[in-house]
Amino acid sequence: MHGMFPKKEEDMIVTKFGGTSLASAATIRNAVNIVKSDPERRFMVVSAPGKRFPEDTKITDLLYQVHHARKEGNDYQNPLRQIREHFREIIEELGISFDLDREINIIEKEMKEYETADYLASRGEYLNARIISRFLDWPFVDAGLLIRFRGRRLDEEATYPLVRSVLKNMEHAVIPGFYGKDEEGRITVFSRGGSDVTGAIIARGVKADLYENWTDVSGIMSADPRIVENPRKVDWISYRELREMSYMGASVLHEEAVFPIRAAGIPIQIRNTMDPEAAGTRIVPVIPKDARPHTITGIAGKKGLSDLFIEKAMMNAEVGFGARVMNIIARNGVPYEHTPTSIDSMSVIVETAALEHCRNQIISEIDRELNPDRIMIEDGIALIAVVGEGLWKNIGFASRMFAILAKEGIHVRMIDAGFSEMNVIIGISAPQYEKAFRALYDGLQDLM
Repeated sequence: MHGMFPKKEEDMIVTKFGGTSLASAATIRNAVNIVKSDPERRFMVVSAPGKRFPEDTKITDLLYQVHHARKEGNDYQNPLRQIREHFREIIEELGISFDLDREINIIEKEMKEYETADYLASRGEYLNARIISRFLDWPFVDAGLLIRFRGRRLDEEATYPLVRSVLKNMEHAVIPGFYGKDEEGRITVFSRGGSDVTGAIIARGVKADLYENWTDVSGIMSADPRIVENPRKVDWISYRELREMSYMGASVLHEEAVFPIRAAGIPIQIRNTMDPEAAGTRIVPVIPKDARPHTITGIAGKKGLSDLFIEKAMMNAEVGFGARVMNIIARNGVPYEHTPTSIDSMSVIVETAALEHCRNQIISEIDRELNPDRIMIEDGIALIAVVGEGLWKNIGFASRMFAILAKEGIHVRMIDAGFSEMNVIIGISAPQYEKAFRALYDGLQDLM
């Protein structure tokens, strides 16, 4: 049994371990013991070593430091020395034979040929996987043999046949996460935390029955523990709910990790490497009927947003007005979060940081091309989402939610609730974010 969740006979399990779970020889031993404890854990995807202690620096961050130092023409030996010392400590404490100096020399040579940051950033996963494969005595399979990118996007048509053909006759393998290769054979990485995505790709490629994602927490929490003290752990969550929670800042799992296996219906289980007996959280296509019933799965949110507000009389009569606004925003390279509208006005919620290079340009283009009556950008906006399948089937939920906020003196600036019946998103001023978050969590406990 995997904690409280049922397990079939002859499951095939793909495991992925995060950087904290592989930061030292002790944590690597623990991860290897977990893998060995179940013969159905056949493929292990690994991250680069994370922090061993609070003041430590992650290997990937050190590799980026090496790249930036080289790019600026500065000495990069100090971060490279730290990388060497961290890995040497792991190798010596594991008691294995591994020629680290040779590997570092190869990296130094090749980084002069591959000028991109991607190559260097990928070497933390590469080295850790090589070391762990030696310790575990499992074959090492380079992610560059399995995962293909087209530009910066995963090339699914090329990737999944490669995964199947390379791994089909292998009983076990250790695979580095985070990277693959593009059409030209150059190393390309996912965004940070992308080893989660690698694990999902491998799970789909080998048609696994379960994808275990081992990290340093015992599952997905129903709220941010930095804001709410001891939030409830979520036992079951659907793919759709997880996507909403991840998008709004619940960051246990990389938000793109769901897509490779969602269509295949492969469940994900979030587990704690430091507490392997804990059941964790099971992520599934549809929550079983006999699972714990609840209206609200969790509350999540994000700050650092801005509201681009546009007002124009008879806006609704101008066919394509909204599309033209969004086109201006898109061609300035700014992704949007939400677009609440009224009859004569529309707002576009975007990340404040994304406006840094083009704030005045966007205002100028909208003013010139659409001739609005008023246009302004307001910073200091925060969003909070209450997430749960069938949320709006709970009659009176909206009035209750806004009564809680009104009692606390929270001014709701924006309301966004679609027909998905899965979430309600509110926009508020950033200084009221934590207060509003705690008020909703405390006031809606009976629905969680």
